[in-house]
Amino acid sequence: MQTKLQEQLSPADAEVILERLPERIRVALVAHANEIEYPIESVIEMAIASFLDTEALGFADCKPGRGL
Repeated sequence: MQTKLQEQLSPADAEVILERLPERIRVALVAHANEIEYPIESVIEMAIASFLDTEALGFADCKPGRGL
């Protein structure tokens, strides 16, 4: 059975990630999501993508090594 790849994190995936992060990081991500009025899954995606590529807005834009 072939699975479909997702371009974005799902809300359920975001919750799984949040549950496994240290509390101070979880609180900061949720606070930032509330501040900019974005879904938490988008904020998590942007945080990971910007770590990998400083010029990326999200996973779809991410080209590791380009922004370093």
